[in-house]
Amino acid sequence: MTPERIARIRSVISHRQFDLTVVMENVFDPHNISAVMRSCDAVGVQELYVLNTRIPPHKKWGAKSSASAAQWLTIYTFTDVQTCFAALRKKYQKIYTTHLSSTSASLYDLDLTQSVALVFGNEAEGVSEEVCRYADGNFLIPQVGMVKSLNISVACAVTLYEAFRQRWQAGLYQQSDRFQAQKTALEKLWLQQNEIS
Repeated sequence: MTPERIARIRSVISHRQFDLTVVMENVFDPHNISAVMRSCDAVGVQELYVLNTRIPPHKKWGAKSSASAAQWLTIYTFTDVQTCFAALRKKYQKIYTTHLSSTSASLYDLDLTQSVALVFGNEAEGVSEEVCRYADGNFLIPQVGMVKSLNISVACAVTLYEAFRQRWQAGLYQQSDRFQAQKTALEKLWLQQNEIS
């Protein structure tokens, strides 16, 4: 591996946000999952949670959509809602679901600079009522069109880039010493995976 490649890896890791994550509940299409992975990697989200309670665990992700993003992410898979959200509560202060209801807040009213997990539901039904009960609140992406929903991968990308905007303005991406222990461990892992001791 070239010195330039090593420098690139270190630069990417320096911007990883270990207090921001995405949860996908029963998302059927592996290409949608892979597109979400690509967005996560793009904005520095390291951890991704895949919850499958109604469908078999995915054996692989859509390689074309992810553009190999999966290899750079830490992916946790769950088949039980309670177990998944117990794990989330240990690491994240707030959990918000994308859910259309009278009490849903606008995405743009959320404070996404805090430690937060963002939950997205499947293509047909969205986030389940069971999962909503574990959340601290619901949010929606404001729209003015006839169709009142976005593809899950698009909705996730819009949400993550709002988080990116807020966190960049708050200077969180520029603080390379945040989560130093996690970043050091991740660098060691990535360099080992690329046959660097």
